[in-house]
Amino acid sequence: MVNLNNEEMEQERSIEDERKYVVFRLEEEYYGIDINNVKGIEKAQDFTRVPNANYYIKGVINLRGEVVPVIDLRKRLGFHEKEEDGNSRIIIVQVHDMQVGLLVDSSSEVITFAEDELDSAQTMKDSIADDFVKYIGKKNDRLIILIDLMKVVGYEVEEETV
Repeated sequence: MVNLNNEEMEQERSIEDERKYVVFRLEEEYYGIDINNVKGIEKAQDFTRVPNANYYIKGVINLRGEVVPVIDLRKRLGFHEKEEDGNSRIIIVQVHDMQVGLLVDSSSEVITFAEDELDSAQTMKDSIADDFVKYIGKKNDRLIILIDLMKVVGYEVEEETV
């Protein structure tokens, strides 16, 4: 049996309570996705359009021999479309057994949040894309909107019915 003193237990608990997020920008705001779902970050590239796809599907890309659908996160969250530039990135995420790309304006860093730096998304309840917000992260003087990846990708219905 292992005995930890209070300080050691608090340290252990704080490590467990920390969450890491890949931070990216849309418009002038910062957003984050749980790093456990992120498989990589790629420069934006040419997309192959998919006929009759949802309005927010930018197309598909060939990523090392695998066809990966790409969601235009600007459109999905209700922002105006923007042409890709040299800063545009595709964040490759794993959702269940499928890889999906998320087109963002730029991606800059990984931030670790302690549990007390995360606020419930209830503060965003009147927002256009409030369903997609999981938490609001507070780090130094920055607010970072942490999105619910499953809802953004469209798996919320499947999860509720399974």
